[in-house]
Amino acid sequence: MEFKTTRQKKTELKGRNFLTLKDFTPDEIGGLLELAAELKEKKKKGVPVDIHRGKNVALIFEKTSTRTRCSFEVAAHDLGMGSTYLDPKSSQIGKKESIEDTARVLGSMYEGIEYRGYGQEIVEELAKFAGVPVWNGLTNEYHPTQMLADMLTIQENFGKLKGIRLVYLGDARYNMGNSYMIACAKMGMDFVACAPKKYFPSPELVEECMEYAKQSGATITLTEDVEVGTRDADVICTDVWVSMGEPDAVWEERIRDLTPYRVTKKIMENAKDTAIFLHCLPSFHDLKTEIGKEMGERFGLTEMEVTDEVFRSSQSKVFQEAENRMHTIKAVMMATLGE
Repeated sequence: MEFKTTRQKKTELKGRNFLTLKDFTPDEIGGLLELAAELKEKKKKGVPVDIHRGKNVALIFEKTSTRTRCSFEVAAHDLGMGSTYLDPKSSQIGKKESIEDTARVLGSMYEGIEYRGYGQEIVEELAKFAGVPVWNGLTNEYHPTQMLADMLTIQENFGKLKGIRLVYLGDARYNMGNSYMIACAKMGMDFVACAPKKYFPSPELVEECMEYAKQSGATITLTEDVEVGTRDADVICTDVWVSMGEPDAVWEERIRDLTPYRVTKKIMENAKDTAIFLHCLPSFHDLKTEIGKEMGERFGLTEMEVTDEVFRSSQSKVFQEAENRMHTIKAVMMATLGE
């Protein structure tokens, strides 16, 4: 689909893969956000956008999800498409069938393929052989669809992205920390990773993002100091301390290392009065989940990466952010599949 970005520049994304925001220019990212906002408005008004009737997409989920699955399925339905959900038990990908063979088979049957799972190399290989657009629903390294949802949420709350100070607290080495740094560097935002030094993003990715930042006017800061790092922040972000697929043994170390980086009312008060809180969800802000209850019993915790007080506060925009997953994913699908 061809559309105008906020910079009034024509952008053509038809046939493109969506694997990491590193592959997209600020104009292209801005165009996707503009399209997502338009689609959200149409959704609220009941205006149909089912321009892809007769098409179908495959949704591969090696890691389960609530928001990502629902977002892709609803977005596909709204666009007039059918979708096939493949969980770890209903797919032979990587077990009896290679990634290349899977890509070739699915690419011959579907107009697009979503992958949510483990190494970035898997989604990259799918994209290499599928012959149709492949969308990254999450890998260990990157979470680009979440970034679009977060950028849209920030834009809705502040009316802009450029110059916004975003602080990520916790383990910044993996998909969320990496992706926030990339998105901020691309869009002219000030990114702060606030964490123990061993949880900083890789030096290689930091260096790469520094180059993006030179072009956009962004800044990148890595600090262990919570008070300094969160001072005057516009956006405070965090994520769970242990990711899906990691061994249970890491919980004790993460809780010990990252508890000082829990998002609390004190931290929010250190940010700007207008600051908002974001979390990709699910969140262990109480004991109302099996894992939350188990960790509470083992370690004497009632909350982990964010306090319940902050999570339920007026500054928390986590449910607006969650809804925006669907609108931004719809924009990615519409743009890359074309008319």
